Amino acid sequence: MTPTHPAAPVTLTVDAVFARYEAIRPHLPAARRPGAAPVTVGGLLDMAGRVDGFLFDSFGVLNVGESVIPGAAECLSALRHRGTPFCVLTNAASYPRSEALRRYRRMGLDIREAEVVSSRDVAFAQAGSVAPGITWAAMSAGDDGFADSAVPVRDLLDDSRPWAAAEGFLFLSAARWTPALQDRLVDELRRRPRPVIIANPDLAAPREGGLSVEPGFWGHDLQDRTGISPRFFGKPYAAAFAAGLDRLGPGRHAMVGDTLHTDILGGQSAGCATVLVTDHGVLAGRQASGFIARSGILPDWIVPSI
Repeated sequence: MTPTHPAAPVTLTVDAVFARYEAIRPHLPAARRPGAAPVTVGGLLDMAGRVDGFLFDSFGVLNVGESVIPGAAECLSALRHRGTPFCVLTNAASYPRSEALRRYRRMGLDIREAEVVSSRDVAFAQAGSVAPGITWAAMSAGDDGFADSAVPVRDLLDDSRPWAAAEGFLFLSAARWTPALQDRLVDELRRRPRPVIIANPDLAAPREGGLSVEPGFWGHDLQDRTGISPRFFGKPYAAAFAAGLDRLGPGRHAMVGDTLHTDILGGQSAGCATVLVTDHGVLAGRQASGFIARSGILPDWIVPSI
């Protein structure tokens, strides 16, 4: 694999993100053996009776940035009225669940606390087993207080202690991260390897103005350049799906997402049926069939929007 070395502000395109996901396939769960071609349906409620519950990605499925996707609120309300359980399984790790709930409610989405599992929650729950007893230095949003963490966390960028004093690094947000900081971290880890957790495995996320660079982009760059294997928590990795499926209870459940390499691949690996949403996320405006064919990742169903 050719190491990446971002030396300038990073701008991502759909094709570049797809190519990078394909390059890191050895670090992702294996794809299910190809079967029947995906079935396209008009909306999620057209297939609601075929599964017992739903796991929803957030960005690209329910919202784009801070804007709700038309029809998302009505779909969730209809599922609740039918008694169909659902859970939001999100890789957003920049803020605690309480803030996620506030944002969902502001967008008019009827989502309750027990119906949200974030990769942040999973990472905090697992950090103590990755490296017991240490204080983690976090790459985080500027206003993050870490009060929801069960392990000690400090802000890497706002703390007066030198980076050399950090016992482990925890990547929650790329909001303040830059190529120069990445180079500094690479040098630090080459000098003295330490554990690294990536709490958001996404390479990119759909926003109102395009694709944002997410912690997974930097995490795989670290792996390429240092040889250190970070621990990734969130889709497509198993711990996030286990937490989400535990909320739904027994039955046949479907993962609904906009990204082949996180939502669909991870859902398949967890034993879920999968639904690819094409009109609002990373594939918006593109022919999904070409990306499906090139990756070999086949969802069970395709919907333009939920």
